[in-house]
Amino acid sequence: MHELSIAMSIIELAQEESVQRGVQVSAVHLKLGALSGVVREALLGSFEMACEDTPLKGARLVIEELPVLIFCRTCDAQRPISSVQLFCCAECGTPSGEIVQGKELEVVALEIEEWDRSPV
Repeated sequence: MHELSIAMSIIELAQEESVQRGVQVSAVHLKLGALSGVVREALLGSFEMACEDTPLKGARLVIEELPVLIFCRTCDAQRPISSVQLFCCAECGTPSGEIVQGKELEVVALEIEEWDRSPV
C-alpha cells in the first residue's frame, strides 16, 4: 500500500512548513488526478493513521479529484476522455495521447492556525 508512504511524505512536508512559519496545520489540500495511481480512500485512511503521533493529529486531508483531460487536435481544445480505457475525445471521438490533466498528486494549500505565542 504505497498510499501510506505518500501520506507520510505529505505529513513531513506540512510539518516542515508548520515549524518554519510557526503555525499549526489544520488541513492539507491536495489535487489528485484520476491517473495518479493513488486510491483516494486508502490515502485518506493512511493520512489519518500517519498523523496520529504527530503535531498534525486531527488535521484533515481535503482531496480535489481531477478528471483526465486530453488535448484534442480535431476540436483544438482540452476535452475529457470517453473512458480510462479509451483515450478518445468525449466530444468527437478522436484518439489522443496528449494528457493535459489527470496525473496530479500535489499539495496545493495548507489551512493553518497561528500558535499562541503569549506566555501562559
